[in-house]
Amino acid sequence: MDIPACEITVLPGRDKCGNTENFDRIEIRPGETLSIVGPTGSGKSAFINDIEVFARDDTVTGRTVLVNGQIPPEEIVRDPARKPVALITQNTRCLADLSVGEFLEMHVRARRIEREGLVGETVALANEFTGEKILPGARMTGLSGGQTRSLMVADAILISAAPVLILDEVENAGIFKDRVIEILRAHNKAVIFVTHDPLVSLMCDRRIVMRNGTVAGVIQGGEGERPALDAVRRMDAMLAGLRERIRAGEPITGPVPVA
Repeated sequence: MDIPACEITVLPGRDKCGNTENFDRIEIRPGETLSIVGPTGSGKSAFINDIEVFARDDTVTGRTVLVNGQIPPEEIVRDPARKPVALITQNTRCLADLSVGEFLEMHVRARRIEREGLVGETVALANEFTGEKILPGARMTGLSGGQTRSLMVADAILISAAPVLILDEVENAGIFKDRVIEILRAHNKAVIFVTHDPLVSLMCDRRIVMRNGTVAGVIQGGEGERPALDAVRRMDAMLAGLRERIRAGEPITGPVPVA
């Protein structure tokens, strides 16, 4: 069952002193990418939790979340099959002792999708996000963290078809960040990254800066940040190459080339 594209609006809540947050509204539209940044304990998790549960001034932050400009109906909030938001965290694990193919087929049946070849497409897409090849016959419980997150992202795109994805520090699992963002944009997904990664932050359209439990500011990316993004891309590529050499057991001798 496809879920229609939607726009998420976050209305301001209150800080710890009861003062209204210093923003009018944050709108998250299809095809947009946002990063949520800030030090540990700054309120990043509370912000994405408000979106995931569609807060109605009923959480500790006092924020309200709208879907297409309105309070979402209960059937959207409570029914996982109709919920327009998919949350994938670095702690996402599968407890079902099924093969990858069986797990995805079960999800396809639960969604009442009759499209042929969807399981194979999902595995192929997941393998674009990770250097550790995922096989349909592999056990879900035997997948690495990076494989699991890559599979869940691919599932959210093709099977769940959720229009809004929240990715909570998934870059720590070793997935190909730039490819994930490229594919999500191509599928017109609204994507929210909770991240400490400079590359992910600079690749996003906007950055929501959290401080002391509240939104301290929203930074719009643009051409002015292009030189920094290009430099970070080069550094990230260098580190990725070095990481793969170390994983392959190569000795790292001599100077490491820096772009």
